[in-house]
Amino acid sequence: MSQDKIDVKDITPKTFNPKTHKGGGDRFNPSNRIYVRESKGTFQKLRRYGGWFLLLLFALVPWIPYGERQAVLLDIGNQQFNFFGTTLYPQDLTLLALLFMVAAFGLFFITTFLGRVWCGYLCPQTVWTFMYIWFEEKLEGSANKRRKQDSGKLTSNLLMRKTLKHIAWLAIALATGFTFTGYFVPIGALVSDFFTFNANFWPVFWVLFFAACTYANAGWMRSIMCIHMCPYARFQSAMFDKDTFIVGYDSKRGETRGPRSRKADPQKLGLGDCIDCDLCVQVCPTGIDIRDGLQYECINCGACIDACDKTMDRMGYKKGLISYTTEHRLSGKHTKVMRPKLLGYGAVLLVMIALFFVQVSAVDPAGLSVLRDRNQLFRVNSDGLVENTYTLKIINKTQTEQKYSLSVSGLEGATWYGRQTIIVEPGEVFNLPMSLGADPQQLSSPVSTIQFILRDSNDFSLQVESRFIKKL
Repeated sequence: MSQDKIDVKDITPKTFNPKTHKGGGDRFNPSNRIYVRESKGTFQKLRRYGGWFLLLLFALVPWIPYGERQAVLLDIGNQQFNFFGTTLYPQDLTLLALLFMVAAFGLFFITTFLGRVWCGYLCPQTVWTFMYIWFEEKLEGSANKRRKQDSGKLTSNLLMRKTLKHIAWLAIALATGFTFTGYFVPIGALVSDFFTFNANFWPVFWVLFFAACTYANAGWMRSIMCIHMCPYARFQSAMFDKDTFIVGYDSKRGETRGPRSRKADPQKLGLGDCIDCDLCVQVCPTGIDIRDGLQYECINCGACIDACDKTMDRMGYKKGLISYTTEHRLSGKHTKVMRPKLLGYGAVLLVMIALFFVQVSAVDPAGLSVLRDRNQLFRVNSDGLVENTYTLKIINKTQTEQKYSLSVSGLEGATWYGRQTIIVEPGEVFNLPMSLGADPQQLSSPVSTIQFILRDSNDFSLQVESRFIKKL
């Protein structure tokens, strides 16, 4: 491994603490539950407020009205993707590819700079997991109490509290299923039809499917998702270097660990600042011991930082024994924030963002496609003209009714059979069958290239190329 990369450690046998796990000695066994202790502090407030903001945003957006529909509706059935006043169609989905590229390079940039802060603060798995843990704490008690209860006899009182907990979990899961499905189906009708048993099969299926996934992931699987199933944990080390900000333990200051009284002088006892209280392990949602070094299970949530800072404050020691730091800083070297890799990711990210907005600004307010009649390429009509038949598909991508006029160029003296002025409703796809006739004496070649022209009342015009066939 090159010198600017850090080795992500896998120390499964050492990090397992039987005091904080139920079951045997393998903390990756789903039966060995992690009892996460509540942690309070600066970073947990930041995580909590950020999580609630994104959660409320996720829940409220489908309910925002815009005209006669909801503001954001990804209507896959009608192949229309509505974002307030903009409607996108499948031919505009290059925007989606650019958006994914922006998200990817944004993730690369943030990970290189601040490690797995996405996982610790913004990932839906983390937000929902901590929300489920909150209900668990309120209904069953603290981590120590829950551990003791689960190792003892199931009483009627405990059964009632566990039942209430699962009812709360299921209610959150069902609300999540409705909300997520409501981005693709009108949410008002979805909720109404669901509870009146008038909903179709597929909307009901997806509501229940996402509800089941939420309940299983946040209630039962939790860290298993982060450790075993999320690919991000596996490839993150490729983006880390020794200047990446991670959650790190200052071993030079903390070792040798050991308990002591508040009044004792650690130097006289030959001890470091770490009192080996184990709180950093007990508050970790993935159950690792950060004092053993950087591990891929760490999601950079900062829970151990807040717990350790409180311990240091109670002991009268300086805070920051565990902190957001870098490998270079821990080894006493200078941290280089502006480095080539980070600048490279940032530059590509800015380019992708610029391309995305250029593409958005280039989205046409209307769409036109031309389909030739495949059954009969041409015919000679009663007027002696060669006639070709087409079907024009006109898409009104705006949110208002539009009047369009149609014409053709590249075919001298052409006769248009059909309507040349049409009115199209917002979001409507209008199919217009029509024909073109031309004098065969004026056609210089068997196949002529022509242009269909669409114009609206705002002077917007769109041209689509097609062919006029005289003979084979």
